[in-house]
Amino acid sequence: MELAFALLFGLAIGSFLNVCIARLPVGESITRPRSRCPQCRKLIVWYDNIPVLSYVRLRGRCRRCRTSISARYPGVEATTGILSVLLYLQYGLGPAWGIYLAFVAAMIVLVLIDLDHRILPDLITLNGIWVGVIASIYLAEPSGLAQRLHAMVGTGVADPRLLALTASLAGIAFGGGLLWAVREAFYRLRGVEGMGLGDVKMMAMVGAFLGLPLTLMTILLGSLLGSIIGLTFMRMSGKARDYELPFGTFLGGGAVVAVIYGNDLIRFYLETFFSPPA
Repeated sequence: MELAFALLFGLAIGSFLNVCIARLPVGESITRPRSRCPQCRKLIVWYDNIPVLSYVRLRGRCRRCRTSISARYPGVEATTGILSVLLYLQYGLGPAWGIYLAFVAAMIVLVLIDLDHRILPDLITLNGIWVGVIASIYLAEPSGLAQRLHAMVGTGVADPRLLALTASLAGIAFGGGLLWAVREAFYRLRGVEGMGLGDVKMMAMVGAFLGLPLTLMTILLGSLLGSIIGLTFMRMSGKARDYELPFGTFLGGGAVVAVIYGNDLIRFYLETFFSPPA
């Protein structure tokens, strides 16, 4: 029952994300009017707005104007539903599931807006920073790194919420700070901007939610995805070397992997390479 709820709730959230992806970049309200066909602009009735199923039943066309509907819409819904289930399997159906589902939903919106428009809206990234800090304090997940940081300065803090705050702030400083430093270095060396401030803000948001180790993993995964997928696309499509890759898209993908499997990957790495011999 809980698994089914996680799936259905994720599908419903995915339907809302489609609205955000379409309307936020053009400054339209995400609440009014209701969902409508992008071609004929007619409002979509509720029974034609059931995630995934309505697309299949209508064979990918608007009921009124018969214009084809992009497969991205059910794709976003199905992806959000699947990620909701994966989060449930990792965290159970509790506060952590809800918080990280909201984080993943924000990443999906950022990924696709950056892919389409090469922008990362401040409405999500800047608000995501303070929301991430509050969420981290609320969850108060153990952080060995935060404990070591306090030990280094001699404070010896044991309060889990204060440790969570430290971990979140360290993630913000590292995620946003590292990308800002890379951006500044590239500009001073090449005289052009190689990365937008949106990427910096996005990684500060990721750091606020995930803390430093998983933020580092996000950057590594995002860079790897960008190198493999981005460079392959540029070569196959004949794009010039100055083609602007949507780095935020790859960072968002890395963040989703990190929030679901990051701790398992870190544990596997430590046990594989740093565990004492038997």
